[in-house]
Amino acid sequence: MDKALLRKKYKNLRAALSTNDIDEMSLEIANTALTLDIWDYTNYHIFLTIEDKAEVDTNYLLHILQGRDKTIGVSKSNFEDSSLEHFLLQENTKFKISKYGIPEPLDGIKLDPNIFDVVFVPVLAYDRKGNRIGYGKGFYDRFLAQCNPTCKFIGVSFFEPEDEIQSGIYDIPLSMVITPKKIYKPS
Repeated sequence: MDKALLRKKYKNLRAALSTNDIDEMSLEIANTALTLDIWDYTNYHIFLTIEDKAEVDTNYLLHILQGRDKTIGVSKSNFEDSSLEHFLLQENTKFKISKYGIPEPLDGIKLDPNIFDVVFVPVLAYDRKGNRIGYGKGFYDRFLAQCNPTCKFIGVSFFEPEDEIQSGIYDIPLSMVITPKKIYKPS
């Protein structure tokens, strides 16, 4: 199945989820994440949930990171060049919902992508090899390419993997994907 069809399929699957389903499965994903050996790192990046796209609610993961006193980065999107700018999440960080529904920091202390040890990545679809499909603009592939080579890229998804997704030359594979019941590592 090509990427456009997979995007449509998973957008429809997400749209069929109730608010309660999303909340319960997001909590299960966070609880599953607690079983990983990723919590001794210092610098984490997390995406903030676009509610109208029925994404995994990352607030549960965010609470874990804050409870462990981690350095957390969040992004602001530049749609002119499909890039992300990263900011330190602080107690006084103010957010605005962009015209695309993305919660974004208004300003703050900028962070270089190279500092992150772990990046939680939004996923529409993925396969058993760690290939992922996002919304198709390449924001995260550009960002992940700028990260330290030892950085762990962790996708979060409500759904099981596809058998295979064709990857492009600029696609960056995930280190693993967390679902409500299981962790998938590339095979």
